[in-house]
Amino acid sequence: MTVDGIDVEATIKKVQELLAQEQNLSPAFSTTLEALLVVVQVLANRLGLNSRNSSKPPSSDKNRPREKRTGEGNRKAGGQTGSAGATLRQTDDPDEIKVLAVDRSILPPGQYREVGFERRQVFDIDISRLVTEYRAEVLEDEDGRRFVAPFPDHVTKAVQYGNNVKAHAVYLSQYQLIPYHRVREYFQDQIGLPISAGSIYNFNQQAYTLLEPFEQKLIEKLKASPLLHTDETGINISGKTHWLHCHSNENWTLFYAHTHRGTDAMNEKGVLPQFNGILCHDHWKPYYRYTACLHALCNAHHLRELERAYEQDNQQWARQMQTLLQAILTDVKAQGDVLPTEQAEHYTQRYRAL
Repeated sequence: MTVDGIDVEATIKKVQELLAQEQNLSPAFSTTLEALLVVVQVLANRLGLNSRNSSKPPSSDKNRPREKRTGEGNRKAGGQTGSAGATLRQTDDPDEIKVLAVDRSILPPGQYREVGFERRQVFDIDISRLVTEYRAEVLEDEDGRRFVAPFPDHVTKAVQYGNNVKAHAVYLSQYQLIPYHRVREYFQDQIGLPISAGSIYNFNQQAYTLLEPFEQKLIEKLKASPLLHTDETGINISGKTHWLHCHSNENWTLFYAHTHRGTDAMNEKGVLPQFNGILCHDHWKPYYRYTACLHALCNAHHLRELERAYEQDNQQWARQMQTLLQAILTDVKAQGDVLPTEQAEHYTQRYRAL
């Protein structure tokens, strides 16, 4: 590993050789120097950790260059051949039609008849506030008794936000992850609608309550899944470290935040304690407490750990193992996610040989 132009491993090796040649050092001093060299090696290894060789997120990489994605090659900019794309196409049912008439005063003299028209369409958006007033009729009989028409169930106050406003605010804050104060600015600047951060919070809480039946259905789907992927990552909530837990399969994903990382947090939603399929994870020890399921280890984590072993420990076999795992993945995808028995045995032998 090189730090600021210094080959750390070569330098440490040279110092160790010099120590071995020195005959006048006391055992205590020599041991202290050896310990310091170990500390230097550990710290240097930490400096070399990044998103390619550890679980650190890409956002923590310093001055990271943009790397071409797999398969990007020398493709030209813009849409690629065979890509579905998102080209606008004319619609047969436009929202508004503006007829443009020919200015006949500038035409040469003669008789003209209409033979059709040419069409061009402009796709735009209308960002505006829509205020709907409900007026409940009030009747009074000959005895002075009053009768008022009922308001819709969702209209409960003299002035309130509509469901479209609430849904839009929830989408911006929870899916697009825009901070509350910027969501508030958006509604004020673009729509002319004043809205407070407290209201946005309340909208999110209301959505959370309404989605509770869906969450229960999601949990049942995940528990019954034959294969489940699970992971957890640190997040910041109100300046404090929390853990975002994730359980997912091909069709369903459950995210939830918790103040803890371990078993208590993983048990909270009841998915893992009742799961008896194949659980794929990063071989963090608490996952092995779930004994009703089979365990599979995540190769994305393996590839990063192998990268660290190759870069920092100079383990040549680690690069070979990376190549093998990637070759297996390519063949599995090419053959419909299932390898023929002979090919699977071939890869198993290569794996064990490494």
